Amino acid sequence: MSIKVLIVDDHHIVRRGLVFFLKTQKDIEVVGEAANGAEAVQLVMEHQPDLVIMDLVMPVMDGIEATKKMKERSPKTKILILTSFADQDHVIPAIRAGASGYQLKDIEPDHLVAVIRSIHRGESELHTKVIPHVMNHLHYQEPANKMEELTKREKEVLAEIAKGKSNKEIAASLMITEKTVKTHVSNILAKLGLADRTQAALYAVKHLGL
Repeated sequence: MSIKVLIVDDHHIVRRGLVFFLKTQKDIEVVGEAANGAEAVQLVMEHQPDLVIMDLVMPVMDGIEATKKMKERSPKTKILILTSFADQDHVIPAIRAGASGYQLKDIEPDHLVAVIRSIHRGESELHTKVIPHVMNHLHYQEPANKMEELTKREKEVLAEIAKGKSNKEIAASLMITEKTVKTHVSNILAKLGLADRTQAALYAVKHLGL
């Protein structure tokens, strides 16, 4: 089954280039294009894409606000930020808004495809230039002693999340049911005060020494 992708960028030539390249991939289907965040939110509701490639700086509605609205209205749709900005003033709001990936526009085309597939599998993909900002933010936001609130099993599940595994894969690895994994994930996010799996994965890398 193809990965349904929506492309959001206010530069026509960027959108055209992405569409042209992604159409060469057998497992990716471009279902739409948008020139700003407001258009993108409407198209997400219409097409229910698996993944949105999102620019940040756009007219009418920027990528941060659009990401928030998309995650509210279509939680299963994953957001990949593709931008020229690698500073924390752009990175942190994007991750907090619910983005599963953050890449820069100098990314190699083949790597972009690999990132799209990875995010679709439920993994997180952050450019190496932005990881320090995220780690510093986590260090400031969450004290290490919150790990003590997790049970042994929850720590095991958290470690598996950090490896980019889906709930189904975690269930198989730990020999528990997928429903039990979902419960553990919910408990982990609640206890650590995290918004999603992306933040949980980063937290695990920092505090579990992975």
